[in-house]
Amino acid sequence: MTQDELKNEVAKAALEYVTPGTIIGVGTGSTANFFIDQLATIKDSIQGAVASSIETANRLKRHGINVINLNKVEEISVYIDGADESDHQLNLLKGGGGALTREKIVAAFSKQFVCIADESKLVDVMGKFPLPIEVIPMAASFVKREIVKSIGGNPVLREELTTDNGNLILDIHGLTIDEPKILENRLNNIVGIVTNGLFANRGADILLLGSKGGVKTIVSD
Repeated sequence: MTQDELKNEVAKAALEYVTPGTIIGVGTGSTANFFIDQLATIKDSIQGAVASSIETANRLKRHGINVINLNKVEEISVYIDGADESDHQLNLLKGGGGALTREKIVAAFSKQFVCIADESKLVDVMGKFPLPIEVIPMAASFVKREIVKSIGGNPVLREELTTDNGNLILDIHGLTIDEPKILENRLNNIVGIVTNGLFANRGADILLLGSKGGVKTIVSD
């Protein structure tokens, strides 16, 4: 099976976690797009969806799925999104698509977080994929210096990208993330950072992995 076929299979499996009559949260990226396409097959069974990006909102609307403003919502039953990396404790590294801040907000709001990915995303230690950081534009140079000084790694500005929030993305290369919660909190304390792409304080509850042998389910401890 191709990587796209694996993503489609795991997206289809995620429909089992959609509770009829509820509002769900939907992530951003290639795997989330496959889920949106699958969600369209049961769109009449849910109240609607909260989107984690403008791109996701537009795709949902094209399928005729009701997009709901998070500020009008009291509860999200499940958030379904992909990841760039996951460790075996279901800490995630996300933000390759630049939507990490809104993704983190929707994930925090949701009762359950189901991550969908192909099996290549499961790693022993995260960091091979550069860690995205959303920064206020005027603070970009300051944040880069602070990261080099206090965290390590090589922060690189992602060219020609402005987030939905009007900010910039720095990608930190060369990290070995063996304590994701500690690193997430340390980065949050650097002035000028809006958020970072580590989802450790709010990791996934369930990881669905697409593999040639079928969809594997990993449940958080």
